[in-house]
Amino acid sequence: MISKAIRLMIVLTMFMGVFAYAPDVLAGPAACNSRNNNTHAKLLECVTLEGVREHQAAFQEIADENGGTRAAGTPGYDASVDYVVERLTAAGYNVTLDEFPFLFFPPAVLQQLTPVNVAHETGVFTASGVGDVTASVIPVDINLTPPRANTSGCNGAYTEAAVGAAIVADPAGPDDFAGFPAGAIALVQRGGCSFALKAYNAQAAGASAMILFNQGSDPTREGLIVGTLVVAAGTPGPVTIPVVGASFASGVSLAQPGSTAHVVVEEPRNVTQVNVIAESKGGNPNNVVMAGAHLDSVQAGPGINDNGSGSAALLEVAEQMAKVKPENKVRFAWWGAEESGLIGSTAYVNGLSQAEQDKIALYLNFDMVGSPNYVFFIYDGDNSDATGAGPGPAGSAAIEKTFEAFYNMVGEPFKGTDFTGRSDYGRFIAVGIPAGGLFTGAEGIKTAAEAAIWGGTAGQQYDPCYHLACDTYANNNDHALDVNSDAIAFAILQYAMSTADVNGVSGKGNFPPVSGGTSISGTSSDSGHEHELPIE
Repeated sequence: MISKAIRLMIVLTMFMGVFAYAPDVLAGPAACNSRNNNTHAKLLECVTLEGVREHQAAFQEIADENGGTRAAGTPGYDASVDYVVERLTAAGYNVTLDEFPFLFFPPAVLQQLTPVNVAHETGVFTASGVGDVTASVIPVDINLTPPRANTSGCNGAYTEAAVGAAIVADPAGPDDFAGFPAGAIALVQRGGCSFALKAYNAQAAGASAMILFNQGSDPTREGLIVGTLVVAAGTPGPVTIPVVGASFASGVSLAQPGSTAHVVVEEPRNVTQVNVIAESKGGNPNNVVMAGAHLDSVQAGPGINDNGSGSAALLEVAEQMAKVKPENKVRFAWWGAEESGLIGSTAYVNGLSQAEQDKIALYLNFDMVGSPNYVFFIYDGDNSDATGAGPGPAGSAAIEKTFEAFYNMVGEPFKGTDFTGRSDYGRFIAVGIPAGGLFTGAEGIKTAAEAAIWGGTAGQQYDPCYHLACDTYANNNDHALDVNSDAIAFAILQYAMSTADVNGVSGKGNFPPVSGGTSISGTSSDSGHEHELPIE
């Protein structure tokens, strides 16, 4: 592994004679409190792993003091906002709170009462009904035997076409709900059809609630599953019964003969949430460089990698750039309610006029950049990997090359990952704003080939604590976080000074566009991570 000092010397060597260089570049961290970090070398010296981890420690403390979570709509999120605002205001930024409406679901309850008494980890499906139900649990055509392929809950009163999804043909076979006792809780398994179809069929059969547990067919389908019941127009009406998720292991427990359970989904509340926006005081306001990271966690845990890593790294970079006089306006964003469906970033972009959108030269996204079983993924702006989603808007390819150039300079291999729309860059690319960013993996499984290149453990998730309570301060890889914090700093300063390679707007001559390099062949098996699609 390359140390921070060696990386700094590499940057100095690569850019000597091209980038501005000051004699105090190796003056030590004490100088960082007062100097203008207006070169890559100076900025990278001051952006430290210790600084990033300090912010993550603060997020962990906030979660510890607020029920173990920093989810949108909770006091833990509000305290996270206060912390970021305080640090940015002290650094001298113009800080605003960008408000947006948010439908907050209080944490659900899934308590098995018999034959064992255990509280199962759970979550509410989007568009679920509400209710407080205690009843018998009845398995519906589940399959606990490998490979565990199933169509649990797919055969019933409705077909996919009837609920408006039209994604999977209605499976043949007998009615899964034949003889289902009205008032019982339906236990269904992921697989075979949309979540919505399972819910409508359970509701039509007289179920008082539905528990949907993960399929268990491979390591990516073992943990807690929570998704959405929102489908296209033409549904039979709203889902009125409470629908909650569970892991495969919880499903096995709940499937025991004689099982009873208590399920609670409370009425959602309309609350106002905020994104934190911080702008440089100087820079061309008609050529704005944006960089963002979501600040919220899931309700299940403190979210110190997802996304305390991106939030902390971005905050450290912003603090160390506070005295920089950029050529372009720099706008940092900490998004709210990303985990609930990219709500904060979507509301922000939708709230901009066309003229305001046109002023944004590019958007950089940093969501999970310190995963314990990491790979260095770069969003594939030019679709050079030719898999999955297509290229990003014009200019995205240049952003990808900038990150490639950094990794090449410091001797780190990298790999492409698709734009899937599953993180906060989604709305930006949807309106044609060039985008890019970094990612170290979530629930995807590390391959043997990847382990040979980046180390770690093949066959395990990139982040084994993804969306779980164990996503704590300890859920981190220092090397990945350190390298990526520098990469974030490098790219933001580069574009703060010139976006010539992205949109042709020239900037400072000592920040010419950088060329990328060759990535490891293939793309991520975990391209994006946040939001479960509404099918199987």
